[in-house]
Amino acid sequence: MTTTTDRPAPTAGVTAPAGFRASGVTAGLKPSGRPDLALIVNDGPLQVGAAVFTTNRVQGAPVKWSRQVVSDGVVSAVVMNSGGANVSTGVAGFQDAHSTAERVAEALGVSAGDVVVGSTGLIGERLPREILLAGVDQAVAALSSDGGPAAAVAIMTTDTVPKTSEITIPGDAGAWTVGGMAKGAGMLAPALATMLCVITTDAVVDAELADQALRTATARTFDRVDSDGCMSTSDTVVLLASGASGVRPDPSGFLGAVESVCADLARQLVADAEGANHDIAITVNGATTEEAAVAVGRAVARSNLFKAAIYGNDPNWGRVLAQVGTVPESVAPFDPDDVDVTINGVQVCRSGAGYQDRSLVDLASQRLVTVLVDLHAGDAIATIWTNDLTHAYVTENSEYST
Repeated sequence: MTTTTDRPAPTAGVTAPAGFRASGVTAGLKPSGRPDLALIVNDGPLQVGAAVFTTNRVQGAPVKWSRQVVSDGVVSAVVMNSGGANVSTGVAGFQDAHSTAERVAEALGVSAGDVVVGSTGLIGERLPREILLAGVDQAVAALSSDGGPAAAVAIMTTDTVPKTSEITIPGDAGAWTVGGMAKGAGMLAPALATMLCVITTDAVVDAELADQALRTATARTFDRVDSDGCMSTSDTVVLLASGASGVRPDPSGFLGAVESVCADLARQLVADAEGANHDIAITVNGATTEEAAVAVGRAVARSNLFKAAIYGNDPNWGRVLAQVGTVPESVAPFDPDDVDVTINGVQVCRSGAGYQDRSLVDLASQRLVTVLVDLHAGDAIATIWTNDLTHAYVTENSEYST
């Protein structure tokens, strides 16, 4: 596992685009004394916001609050804490989220109804409100245009490294930038793959385009990370647009940039999955539809037998084929006798039977494992990312709350 001294310094992330300030402080929510509260402020001139959230029916108070905030497409600030999820905390927990937004709003001179709140950590316990609100005051005082890296660190829970990304798009009218930060190392399964994530841009976009771009990008990236099959109660991905560049991008170009940042962050989530030794890219092609390809890839990603085999450097392709067969024909039509499976470039299964010797597959010398499943039923393709199942994952999650 990566140690503190091994961690790479995060990039600018959410403060890479113009018009944003951020901070990350230690409020005292974590017994460890590590940073635990982040604040991101959109200084405009636009205050455009969009968000997507967990589809879990059990949802944290911050999710319930923030759904209301983004409904009008206006977001001025995002405040996020680690050290407690504020989930299953009743009316008092919702009041804690509301009070946090109000404290931010009062300090910044904005409306509490324009402040998104996000929380991550242990479920079922109240956050200490006074400590939380005092942390907001610290975060406001620490705001800076280069505070993105500190914010990325402050939202980490079991993450071993902060996760940031940015891309700048040049153009005749000038350059514009998309930046982002995310956290997530466990409970990584759709939707969205567990996370707190903030994406920022200085492009000139309206709320409708921001919402469309975010939903399209998350569906193709975060929603295709399936580390452990466990859906979070707190997933929150927010997109903020300041318009500070003065450049109005082509909608397709904007979508591409947002998806690029989301894809980079999603890949970082997989690389830091709890206890993982291997990152696994499961690509399904030859499907009748993209949805069918996703369903087959996700079936393989959810197999503990397959993931344990990869941990043991065992290219047991039979476990792949068995999972492919669990997908109903109504979802993914294919003939099992036509299916090919290739692992790290070695076609171990052809036409539903053994082909090249599995001993040719090298799983020990590299972290990345590529699994290609060809259904020979159509032209659609999709990739699902997962990781191996290790002793370290079991240990970390057996001791999480203690």
